[in-house]
Amino acid sequence: MGNPFRDQLLKAGLVNKKQAKKAKLEKHRNRKQNKENTTAEISNKVREEQAAQARRNRELNRQRAEEKRQSEQKAQVKQLIEDNRLDQDERGERYNFVDKNQIKRIYVSEEMADQLSHGLLAIVKLGDSYEVVPAKVARQIAGRDKDAVVAFHEK
Repeated sequence: MGNPFRDQLLKAGLVNKKQAKKAKLEKHRNRKQNKENTTAEISNKVREEQAAQARRNRELNRQRAEEKRQSEQKAQVKQLIEDNRLDQDERGERYNFVDKNQIKRIYVSEEMADQLSHGLLAIVKLGDSYEVVPAKVARQIAGRDKDAVVAFHEK
């Protein structure tokens, strides 16, 4: 079954069989080339989308790893504070310090107040409360979370 338009052109004598066959072959080549180009374009788009998805996945994995590292550090800080905190003396001397532009106070013994002012002890924040820890522990805490150390008169 031929092309009715081509058949009309042949009957009218405007084209010969050789020209018609050549046009048909050219049309076939163009279709095949377009199909290959379309396939190549689709595969390129798929590769680009896969690469973009891989980048997004890597970024999400990096963010999750960072969040996990931060939560582990917070847990380590909490554990250090809970294991090394010194008992405060509610009937002792009032020790004032600054936390985020607010004056806060805790009550400690005279000896602890002296050690705090000489940098042998430090005040750290645990949740909403403040604890006193040795200087060595305060340095470890500062290495993990600088915001947790509130008052440390390090030399």
